[in-house]
Amino acid sequence: MSTEASHRQILKSTSIVGGSSVITLAIRMIGTKVLALLLGPLGIGLLGLYDNIVNLARIISGLGLGSSGVRQIAAAAGSGDQRVIATTVTTLRRISLFLGIAGAAVLFLLREQVSWITFGDTTHSRDIGVLSLVLLFSVVNVGQGALLQGMRRIGDLAKMNVIGAFCGVLLSIPAVYFWKERGIAIYLVASSAIAVFVSWMYARRVRIEKVEVPWRSLANEARGMLKLGVVFLFSALLSVGALYILRVLVIRQEGPEAAGQFHAANALSLVYVSFILQAMGTDFYPRLTAAANDNAKCNQLVNEQTEVSLLLCLPGVLATLAFAPWLIRLFYSGEFGMAVEILCLQVAGMFLRVASWPMGFILMAKGCGKTYACTEFTTWTAYVLMVWGGLKWFGLPGTGMAFTASYVFTSVLIYCVVMKVSGFRWTRRNIQLVTLGVLALGTALAAHFLLPPLWAAAVGGLLTLVAGLGCLKVLVRMVGAEKVNQYLRKLRLPVSIPVVGTVAAKGE
Repeated sequence: MSTEASHRQILKSTSIVGGSSVITLAIRMIGTKVLALLLGPLGIGLLGLYDNIVNLARIISGLGLGSSGVRQIAAAAGSGDQRVIATTVTTLRRISLFLGIAGAAVLFLLREQVSWITFGDTTHSRDIGVLSLVLLFSVVNVGQGALLQGMRRIGDLAKMNVIGAFCGVLLSIPAVYFWKERGIAIYLVASSAIAVFVSWMYARRVRIEKVEVPWRSLANEARGMLKLGVVFLFSALLSVGALYILRVLVIRQEGPEAAGQFHAANALSLVYVSFILQAMGTDFYPRLTAAANDNAKCNQLVNEQTEVSLLLCLPGVLATLAFAPWLIRLFYSGEFGMAVEILCLQVAGMFLRVASWPMGFILMAKGCGKTYACTEFTTWTAYVLMVWGGLKWFGLPGTGMAFTASYVFTSVLIYCVVMKVSGFRWTRRNIQLVTLGVLALGTALAAHFLLPPLWAAAVGGLLTLVAGLGCLKVLVRMVGAEKVNQYLRKLRLPVSIPVVGTVAAKGE
């Protein structure tokens, strides 16, 4: 695949995932706004903790099935053997159901212990018991999502997310309206039940041959799937476990309302970059795996993905920093003032996260399980320690400082590791993009703290405009104006680029 074709593929997958993310974001923004008004910081903090409990339990009980299932399904589909595909799909579905039931049972039985560890008492044990249903639905949903992703049905995945989010918000908010904090668990159950139903509707469209799978074949297929999932399990467990520890640190040192401020800032910081990161996992990872044995090709794909991701990311994170106070009020309410400071301090870390994310896929694609696990352990441990220090010395804003500092450390670490594994080097253009991005974000952050709010927003808005025009110019030069217009239309953006001629793509 040529450099131009690769850039187009990256933009195409990003636009599909991004288009659905924009719509899903609008739906969830309405839901989040309503929840913030109904619950306030205390209720939002409780919602974040409940959600974190479920995610942690889902990762443990799922045994890395989401990521390993994608790889196994993709490999089976690549073989072209319908019986192999049917066996793998059947195994994935049965394992998902079994693990979901087992995990839900364990969480229900340990509900009092989980409540005590999280809150210091057992007053929330009944709600945590209800969350066992969320766990069951979530694990089954992960398996169905892995099937669609492994078959590379990106369009179905996008539609599934949009419909699931819309139905979840529409049918679940009444629980919080009538029961306030006591309705949070019911809200989560209703949302997850709707999500698993929608995913089942799309997963059943995948036509596979009906086969009888002997228990021995099922066990062999499951063994391979779960063995592959151990590394992914460890990585996911670290991330969710670390976030759980961080929320506990915040709630113990700063109080329950501070946990709501922390949750709001973290959620909003991911709003824009999430569709870029999702696109990498959905389409980039399988493409990189196919080229994993060719270091030159592998490194080229990572540089191309990094370049496009940074060009898409920079204007958005600058806008988030420039208009953070108004975004917090829009998504939440005026009670979340401290979340503004956290958000501003950690957006630079989000930019570095996008820059370093593609490099991590090199280790996954090459099957460097131990190296990947050690890298993940080191980075998440460093983040937790930095947040602990930030809370101790700077209070709640220290969590934002710690986030950015941790991604400075992570970027350097992962770069050094992949340099040894595949000889990877950033291209000159990527070095320039990272440097310019950090300088622009540093300028906007200085304006936020040194200037009055309106002047700071003006400086940040000007930087956003300049960066947006510059990044758009480079993207047009890469793939042509007409292609960029197609992607903008998929993202539901009411703008277009004048088509003045065909410009040859330039690679480095």
